[in-house]
Amino acid sequence: MHPLASNAIVAVIGAGAMGAGIAQVAARAGHPVRLYDNRPGAAAQTIEGIDRQLGKLVEKGKLGAEARADTVARLQPADSLEALADAALVIEAIVENLEVKRGLLRQLEERCAADCILASNTSSLSITSLAAGLRHPERVIGMHFFNPAPLMALVEIVSGLATPRALAERLYATAQAWGKQPVHTRSTPGFIVNRVARPFYAESLRLRQEGAADCATLDALLRDVGGFRMGAFELTDLIGHDVNYAVTRSVFDAYYGDFRFQPSLIQKELVDAGRLGRKSGHGFYDYAEGAERPQPVELASDETVESCVVEGDLGVAHPLVQRLKDAGIAVTERDGAGLLRVGDAVLALSDGRLASQRAREDGLRNLVLIDLALDYAKTARIGIACSRDTTDAARDQAVALLRRAGLAVSPLADLPGLPVLRSVAMLANEAADAVLHGVGSAADIDLAMRAGVNYPRGPLAWADAIGLPAVLKVLENLQASYGEERYRPSLLLRRQVAEGRNFHDQH
Repeated sequence: MHPLASNAIVAVIGAGAMGAGIAQVAARAGHPVRLYDNRPGAAAQTIEGIDRQLGKLVEKGKLGAEARADTVARLQPADSLEALADAALVIEAIVENLEVKRGLLRQLEERCAADCILASNTSSLSITSLAAGLRHPERVIGMHFFNPAPLMALVEIVSGLATPRALAERLYATAQAWGKQPVHTRSTPGFIVNRVARPFYAESLRLRQEGAADCATLDALLRDVGGFRMGAFELTDLIGHDVNYAVTRSVFDAYYGDFRFQPSLIQKELVDAGRLGRKSGHGFYDYAEGAERPQPVELASDETVESCVVEGDLGVAHPLVQRLKDAGIAVTERDGAGLLRVGDAVLALSDGRLASQRAREDGLRNLVLIDLALDYAKTARIGIACSRDTTDAARDQAVALLRRAGLAVSPLADLPGLPVLRSVAMLANEAADAVLHGVGSAADIDLAMRAGVNYPRGPLAWADAIGLPAVLKVLENLQASYGEERYRPSLLLRRQVAEGRNFHDQH
């Protein structure tokens, strides 16, 4: 399918941050762009702002002066909707309100040519609902950019019930021509990213509410061990709690109160208090001038360890063995159930059970559970949780061993599953359900989470790497511990395990 011709007129409605970014992207790609806003003078001011931004790129040597001039020359303010009548594509980026957007689309249908594509940059509203009531709903489609649009690669191409596949393919090709990484998705609540990302916030919020650790420690584990750009608390502070909480509420309500999307009471409390994050000066962290940023908790140890025993295969944690050897630890390897012994301590990768429960059920004394890491060969930190009977001496021996491997060790309360493991398992579970329900393909969902929210690895590819049976076991153990539908494993995950297949085998 061919993209829109580069000389086709693109109209953007809404001169705010998103509209400005989309207009800049289209103009950089060679299109004449008409920018409209119902605030007098707003479109012209936005174009001036785009010119200044491009000027900074020129100063940094990232853009040529001629390219800047050509891009700005293609941007024109429009003083009315009638001025958009000859556009081939109109992208609206106005307030996130269903009735307001519907009203605009009705006006555009009256003014624009019959073959003009009407696209919405909505992040959460149903494309099917937006198109309802139009004489030609088949011309409406979602084109969801991520902020800031000039920098973020992802564009979700969202098909409503009436959207023909050919139209979706044409906008997909257009987004590619604009230098973006598009994905196809169906018009369901949250599309791909805002649906699949919910567990990233939800699990950290729940762990904090249950006293697993403080915000700084939990953020450090997601960031330093999980490889995410930011932890959930610093990220929601950046997004704004009013915005993040509203999206969670929207998805929760749209799925008829499915407990998997349950909003957090501690986030609601922040919203009620007006502590919205960076923009208000206070959220989970204090952003006042001179405020001291809390640091993650780390354990020290006076124990001296020179040897350890590895029993069986440590699975994804196996690179730790080489790190220990490189650190001069004498490692004895023998058959067993995937355990690491040092002194009186027994270390194991978490499987979603409480440490005390696993110690009792598996007959292990002085058990220390370790969290999942994106890359055990490179991580500089690890999280641990101990069973109730683990002595201080045994814990210190485990900490000393991990520190010899070059790891900062952060303690966690004994809760089912550890932060990175349960976050990744729940992200993969939600992604699996999205595939099952036809929201997107496994490849598109993984791409969306990498390109749209900068995840270090697509959640389905990550689950494949861990091993789907292990992910299923974690979820089953979490569900058994909490007794909640929140942790129910996806039918697709169960089916893939039953068939002995990975998520990406089908592609």
